[in-house]
Amino acid sequence: MPFACFVVLIGLGLLATTPLALAQDPFYKGKRLTVLVNFDAGSATDIEGRVFARHVAKHIDGQPQVIVQNIAGAGGNNGTQYLGEVAPKDGTTLGYLTGSAWNFASHPQSFRLDFRDYEFAGFQGGTVVYYVRTDVPPGIKQPADLLKAQGLVSGGIAANTGRDLAIRLVLDVLGVPFRHVTGYRSGERVRLALQRSEVHFYADTTPGYRGAVEPTLVKEGTVIPLFVDPMWDGSAFGNSKQVEGLPLEPYQEFYKHVKGGMPTGLKWEAYLSLVTLNGTMQRLFALPPGAPPAAVAALRMALTRLGNDKAYAEDALKTMGYVPEYEAGAETNQKVRAALTVRPEIRDFVAEYIKAGN
Repeated sequence: MPFACFVVLIGLGLLATTPLALAQDPFYKGKRLTVLVNFDAGSATDIEGRVFARHVAKHIDGQPQVIVQNIAGAGGNNGTQYLGEVAPKDGTTLGYLTGSAWNFASHPQSFRLDFRDYEFAGFQGGTVVYYVRTDVPPGIKQPADLLKAQGLVSGGIAANTGRDLAIRLVLDVLGVPFRHVTGYRSGERVRLALQRSEVHFYADTTPGYRGAVEPTLVKEGTVIPLFVDPMWDGSAFGNSKQVEGLPLEPYQEFYKHVKGGMPTGLKWEAYLSLVTLNGTMQRLFALPPGAPPAAVAALRMALTRLGNDKAYAEDALKTMGYVPEYEAGAETNQKVRAALTVRPEIRDFVAEYIKAGN
């Protein structure tokens, strides 16, 4: 073959393979990824989201620049709806969402878009610690004394939030008389009200409890921790690694010890639905409806890799007191969408329950 023909053939081969090489570039190469946090800067969700954002880029093929954007309000709904309605649908905005799952499941008419149409890259479980002032008459010296409490006042952020509902439900299922005062708008304000003895009973995320309650209110003897929410996947109970080292029972075990059996009834079923959506799926990693499958796949892979990152684990443990566990796989959309579909009788009960708490 003449040399000139050989050179031409090589050139044609390179031209033919160049589009293929470009097509194989990682989806996020040369892009910027915005991590949209649906609560205020400085909140527990924001703190965790920023630790996540610091480490996730190195695990995303193409290593995009990662920035954080806060869009707060309406119990997390403002940021969630912005993600679905306004944010680019090209995979460059990832929602780091808290509260949205329960907000939708219990009150879907408050969403202009069906939250089940979003693309879910993964989810992260978590739990909360319930605690009470020790000076509630006749005095709370051990968790079982909660059942003797007189004049108990629980505090909350807003009547329709999952946290408020869980606080009320655990007390109602136990049969403890109480009055619920809500509208404090943030956990920090509820804790301040508790310090002033305006309220006596509250629940904090585990990082919030470890960082703001255990070293102060517990150490001073102002409050005593009681129990934690379990992890519930619809068929079996589990425990969150967040509570490792805390000598506290999950709620259903506490109930068995003080009542002699497992709880039953519609309030209990509503609580379990709440635990799934606010606990097992406490943080949702979501993309807008119609986001590219390549973006979803890349982010699921990144979440899996992040779970094995020692540097991230050290940073998370130092900042938040625990190392998040992620579930991110091919069945993620199916699992989240199934959990978001709550039985009508439970949804109707919750709607009335919210009204009663206003």
